[in-house]
Amino acid sequence: MTRHLPRALGLCLALGLALAGCSQPVNRAQGHASPAITFPGASGPLASPAQAASAQPAGQGQGPAPASSPAYEPVGFGHWVEFRHVTEAVDLAGPRADGLFVVASNGRLLTMSSSGALSPFAQGKGGYATKVGPEPYITLAGNYRPAGASCSFSSDTLYALQPEAPPGVISISASGQARRFANLPATGLADGIAFDSVGHFGHALLATVKSKTATTVAAIDCTGRVRTITTHAPVMEGGVAVAPATFGRYGGDLIGQNELTGQIFAIGPTGTTVTLAVSRLPHGPDTGVESAGFVPPGFGAGDSAYLADRLTVGNPHPGTDNVLRLPGSELISEGARPGDLLVASEGSAQTLLVRCASTCSLKYVAIGPSITHGEGHIVFTRPGG
Repeated sequence: MTRHLPRALGLCLALGLALAGCSQPVNRAQGHASPAITFPGASGPLASPAQAASAQPAGQGQGPAPASSPAYEPVGFGHWVEFRHVTEAVDLAGPRADGLFVVASNGRLLTMSSSGALSPFAQGKGGYATKVGPEPYITLAGNYRPAGASCSFSSDTLYALQPEAPPGVISISASGQARRFANLPATGLADGIAFDSVGHFGHALLATVKSKTATTVAAIDCTGRVRTITTHAPVMEGGVAVAPATFGRYGGDLIGQNELTGQIFAIGPTGTTVTLAVSRLPHGPDTGVESAGFVPPGFGAGDSAYLADRLTVGNPHPGTDNVLRLPGSELISEGARPGDLLVASEGSAQTLLVRCASTCSLKYVAIGPSITHGEGHIVFTRPGG
């Protein structure tokens, strides 16, 4: 039975926390202070019924309740809602200069306006097509010249992962012409892509290739030349993103997450990896933290965030085949501001706001339909666009 619990207590139960005020250090890595999960407005000693019965410290025992059977009713938080039906939606990128998003869908590409209008993109002769089933995540480049290169990226050029062996990256021009752009220097699953608009990685395109025990991070310049950053990053996947310079000590780092453990990582340009937080959301295959995106400058109540929700038959979180929308008004009311990181779980799109300075804090801000199967990046409308 779903119970209506006080808001702050519901947050504690959702994240598996049990300390007074629902504030607790969550990790210590490579000498950095432990970031804290905090919830402004929570006060007084809070404990879940399970904790009262077992008297076990948070993080021990059985851990958080499965996402498919939450122990609380998330009243008053933001809610991801179905916005536009898209078959086999696996990722979104953008917006482009014309304000349109690009959607990776069913092995093809579509453009989507902020009103939900869809149009085919990069189809026909010389266009883009890939196998249906894998996760060909996408990103848009910025108009930057990589360090040491004689060429530049173009701001409306799209880059798509080619996940299967041999893993690589496909370039799709603004006019819709596709070509193989780079081969990735690793065996495994190509499962993360982002553009370095800050410059700590030399304004390169970044891609990750996951094995069972580690992740290779590669930087790719505008000629397709590949440089390996590290072959020993932790296992991660999904909507990786480069942090803005305002993101505290992790500004300019590549941010990734591990759905199996709930860890959120920051990878620096030398390959050094720090666990900046542990989500404490339900975690496991097709359940834990998967999607990430940074709130852009100027984001306000009239803007929106979007996330792909992929239909996955037979999965505990079977998805809805929709692009989901989270209203900016709800994010702003939960305290979101430009430069904050949003991280959403694959199961149910349970969403955290992460803010970093010298330390990091996390706040639970939104949830999607219980059957959500979130994929890829979180993207945002361009303020004023």
